[in-house]
Amino acid sequence: MKAVTFAALVTAFRDDESIDFAAIQRQAMRQIAAGNDLFICGTNGDFSSLTFGERVKVAETCVSIRGSARLIANAGYPSTYETILLAREYQRLGVEAVAVITPYFISCSQEGLYRHYATIADTISVPLYVYEIPARTGNSIDVSTVARLAKHGNVKGIKDSSGKIERLNGLIQVCTENPGFELYNGTDSLILYALRKGALGCVSGLANVVPEWVRAIANAFESGNQNAADAAQKRLNDLRERLYSFGYAPAMVKRALYLMDKSVGNNRLPANISDSTIDEKIYSLLLDLGLLRADARL
Repeated sequence: MKAVTFAALVTAFRDDESIDFAAIQRQAMRQIAAGNDLFICGTNGDFSSLTFGERVKVAETCVSIRGSARLIANAGYPSTYETILLAREYQRLGVEAVAVITPYFISCSQEGLYRHYATIADTISVPLYVYEIPARTGNSIDVSTVARLAKHGNVKGIKDSSGKIERLNGLIQVCTENPGFELYNGTDSLILYALRKGALGCVSGLANVVPEWVRAIANAFESGNQNAADAAQKRLNDLRERLYSFGYAPAMVKRALYLMDKSVGNNRLPANISDSTIDEKIYSLLLDLGLLRADARL
């Protein structure tokens, strides 16, 4: 089975926190060269700190260089109305599909979530993917609600970043009962587990740091080399556990990438403030894992 690996692409910023679109292009091309597809304006892409116009421009930037790579853009806002406006802009630019993160700040009922997604899917012609990450939004869409949406002709699948194995198993059942509905796991430590259970692929934040490592899990799984797949997942888990112990996960991903390539810049405030102690820890980790040369400088 072909395993699809999306990189949850970072948004590159200059020192004044303006967006560096040329640097975004370079990062996108780096992922494509490694065999990964592109998931943009998500959690690792600092979507919550981007303006409407900036999100459109990021999508336009990636559409211009994607070639044959797949491209999904997160259009989620707290309101259905504004989400539709952005989704239509993405559609106009030529993205393959739109992802919609569960609404944040607003506390939603399951019926409210169903209507949110169904209304958006009714309004656009490109496929819609549900984007679940309750740790960041405060709203979780029940598996039963996902099952209802799976019967909508334009809801294509779900990117699930809950990190819950029981939930992944339930979503696999939804996929089994609704052929063509796709599951993408969004928790890096569960990439191989989800693939073995029947997920179509993953959306990986750590792919920003180690694009080849993420693709190696998928390649080994595709070839049936279970030992190699286990080893590749274990290597990624080690990086994840150690890196995320230093702070807010998306900020740590961005900072690790920054120490490898300063052109990506920092997160916009207040997501991350440069800290020399944490930088030293990340630097030592990258050095230990062979991701930086010994003569590299902070």
